[in-house]
Amino acid sequence: MTDAPTTTTTGTTGADWGAWQESWDRQQEWYMPDREERFRIMLDMVEALVGTAPRVLDLACGTGSITARLLARFPDAVSTGVDLDPALLAIAEGTFAGDDRVTLVTADLKDPEWTARLPYDSYDAVLTATALHWLHSEPLATLYGQVAELVRDGGVFMNADHMIDDSTPRINAAERARRHRGMDQAKAAGALDWADWWQLAAQDPVLAAPTARRFEIYGEHAEGDMPSAAWHARVLREKGFGEARAVWCSPSDTLLLALK
Repeated sequence: MTDAPTTTTTGTTGADWGAWQESWDRQQEWYMPDREERFRIMLDMVEALVGTAPRVLDLACGTGSITARLLARFPDAVSTGVDLDPALLAIAEGTFAGDDRVTLVTADLKDPEWTARLPYDSYDAVLTATALHWLHSEPLATLYGQVAELVRDGGVFMNADHMIDDSTPRINAAERARRHRGMDQAKAAGALDWADWWQLAAQDPVLAAPTARRFEIYGEHAEGDMPSAAWHARVLREKGFGEARAVWCSPSDTLLLALK
């Protein structure tokens, strides 16, 4: 998809939120072709461990990718999405407008008091994908402690993200080279990358202002640490989870599940 989603006029100018969601999904899939498989396994494990009507915290929710798939599969679920990005939250707000199953919260996960903004004290599941790698290890460990306090006994936390094993540098380099060849081919065929997508968002009459605020907050692209799945599992156990391990992985990504 190479064109910006169209805007429509309904008394006031409003964006086509469905088109923006689709555009975001295609941009993310350029980086992660297995993205939908990750979401499927994530929801499989939600069903297996906490059932089909869970109270979910969509952590660093962005446009609400997890929430959209959660509610499509489990109509009786409820979701709280929390993020700081004003542009992605604008898309989420447009997408879920009028859906009383969804609450969206603006909060900085590095703020020690961010959990006070949430509508509930506990959750059956806390889910996140391709978001926490912008945190360095120390604040991520702190966040994991806060998440452990939010997850009820018997509840789950899942993080789907880049988790790099530094003990396998040749494997890592070969996988990265192969993956980037495929990305280059897709880009030549018209796929949007991160920078392209944000350039289009900045040109949209509705998203231009929140996009500008977004770059004031984050800069061009924040990068934190990407420790191994073993590090994530160890820290989650240290922070109060009883069990933690990978339940899915690709050559570049891992879905790590921790059970309270």
